[in-house]
Amino acid sequence: MSGYIIFGVLFLLLLTGTPISIALGMTVLVFLATASSLSLETISIISQKLFTGLDNFSIMAIPFFVLSGTFLSSGGVARRIVHFATTLVGWMHGGLAMAAVLSCAFFAAISGSSPATVVAIGTIMLPAMIQQGYTKKFSVGVISTSGGLGILIPPSIVMVIYGVSTSESIGRLFIAGLVPGVLMALALLAVTYFVARHKKFPTMPRASLHEVWKAFRESAWGLFLVVLVIGGIYGGLFTPTEAAAVSAVYAFIVAVFVYKEMPLKAVPKVLLQAANMSAMLLYIITNAILFSFLLTSENIPQHLAQWIIEQGLSPWMFLLFVNILLFFAGDFMEPTSIILILAPLFLPVAKSLGIDPIHLGIIMTINMELGMITPPVGLNLYVASGLAKMGLTDVTKAAAPWMFVVTAVLLLVTYVPQISLWLPNLLYGISK
Repeated sequence: MSGYIIFGVLFLLLLTGTPISIALGMTVLVFLATASSLSLETISIISQKLFTGLDNFSIMAIPFFVLSGTFLSSGGVARRIVHFATTLVGWMHGGLAMAAVLSCAFFAAISGSSPATVVAIGTIMLPAMIQQGYTKKFSVGVISTSGGLGILIPPSIVMVIYGVSTSESIGRLFIAGLVPGVLMALALLAVTYFVARHKKFPTMPRASLHEVWKAFRESAWGLFLVVLVIGGIYGGLFTPTEAAAVSAVYAFIVAVFVYKEMPLKAVPKVLLQAANMSAMLLYIITNAILFSFLLTSENIPQHLAQWIIEQGLSPWMFLLFVNILLFFAGDFMEPTSIILILAPLFLPVAKSLGIDPIHLGIIMTINMELGMITPPVGLNLYVASGLAKMGLTDVTKAAAPWMFVVTAVLLLVTYVPQISLWLPNLLYGISK
């Protein structure tokens, strides 16, 4: 009964337009005031959670990755990555569009943020694609969808949040996201190529090996961040949180002293932008941890796990249920809130059915990527709408066909667990 009350209050608050972070905290307060049978000692613990919820070393990775992405977006890294990607695939059918996908994949591997990827790459590639003769609808669809790679290819802020909320290894999650991320990028590249070839979109002159090498050298400082973060974590040089701090310092050095496209006087503005984004995420996380603790205190995850087991759901049916629920959740909530609310609910059931928690994390992350291009809360749609000066409805129509590509990869990863588990099991050993 308590579960119905908790989720009923939350749903009503969301219907009134209450921000999700405030809705989560208000739900806890309303339940404690009206329907709680919790002891005073437990209520005291819950109140302390509001202040101690962020007392987690892994959470520190979030503001550092946000800061790193902000430096990279403003410091000339994106432009050099775009040039390098263009020299690689620009000569093919739809080469400029394929370069946009490849640029998003490269930038995703150093930013960890989907909207940041759309802004950084879209600002450069959208005008260029339209000028080259691509339709605005096709261009917007490519950019808004490919930007979703920012939360799938590590380092990923969404993976950090999943790891924090489920106490799973963030390093293992990062490694697990590599193969699905590359698979998603290849799928988007393949569809882009065949659509462009069918519609006879223009090609560009083939770059010489000298031009490719020159473009690579110019972008190497930015691309090296991937090696620094993933290699450092796997090599045992530092934890994911320490890797985030290293990436922020490295991004600052590259933007200010190497590429010299960000003057020192612009640094305070970048710091303020990163602080605003981090504060928003951390406030949501604090309230979601409080909400999650309330659910656990009321034994709701355990009851849900028991109910699903009694229904006789097989693992594949449960995963289908998870994907469907996450698809609808993505229509109305942003990724951070979805992960923090639903991951603790799904995890006990997944474990009871023999589903690896890391596999579940990758499934949820790809669903978040799909949610980024799903109205009415798809953040990538809003960012692309602003960049292209198009209405949200038109941007949604442009992204709609690409949802099938993301969904196809999602189903493949869902029902072939080794796609996400092979590499982390190889590097870390099979999780127990």
